[in-house]
Amino acid sequence: MEMPKATEEEKERFRRLVPDHPGVVVKPMFGNLGAFVNGNMFAGLFGSTIGLKLSREDKELLESSERTVPFGPAERPMGGYTGLPEVWNEEGDGDDTRARAWAGKALDYVATLPPKEPKTRTPRTSGRGTAAR
Repeated sequence: MEMPKATEEEKERFRRLVPDHPGVVVKPMFGNLGAFVNGNMFAGLFGSTIGLKLSREDKELLESSERTVPFGPAERPMGGYTGLPEVWNEEGDGDDTRARAWAGKALDYVATLPPKEPKTRTPRTSGRGTAAR
């Protein structure tokens, strides 16, 4: 599975498009970035593609009115996420305004979901059994 890495310019654009909200955390993910609220990802960057987790209604509206793309690896796109149109990466401020508005909708939706519980770490076993005596 190919894992494209975002350029510094793409990462900076992503950060500009993520809503400035006190509960939002942007952190690295596999050479890309994710934006989280209450531990749940609402926006992600995969190479040059920005993906958003939208309500069912907003997802249907965006996908029916724009040339959206799958988000994530071609072999296994991330379910529940919609990739913003690639053409928006090149068209400038007008499309950044639209992308920012959709990112705000994603934040608003994901903020209503239950907070993600931190994973508890289980101790690893060495994988070696004890020899019978």
